[in-house]
Amino acid sequence: MYTITLKSVPDDLYSRLKEAARRNRRSLNQEALFRIEQAEEPVRRDSEEILRRIRELRQAIRMPEITDEFINEAKRMARE
Repeated sequence: MYTITLKSVPDDLYSRLKEAARRNRRSLNQEALFRIEQAEEPVRRDSEEILRRIRELRQAIRMPEITDEFINEAKRMARE
């Protein structure tokens, strides 16, 4: 196993990591390792899943469909 020493860690970053470690019941070292591991994991997002979620959110807030007509009307109203 290897050891890494971090130098010149900004006070605010150290404080945030220490607080996160406390909240997550980890040591500061465990929290830092967890975050490094998370940063290294590839982010896989299914485009169909993202589009499905967008549609759900639009329905939840009852957002009208954005059409050319909708945009032109908004522009006309902004000019008045």
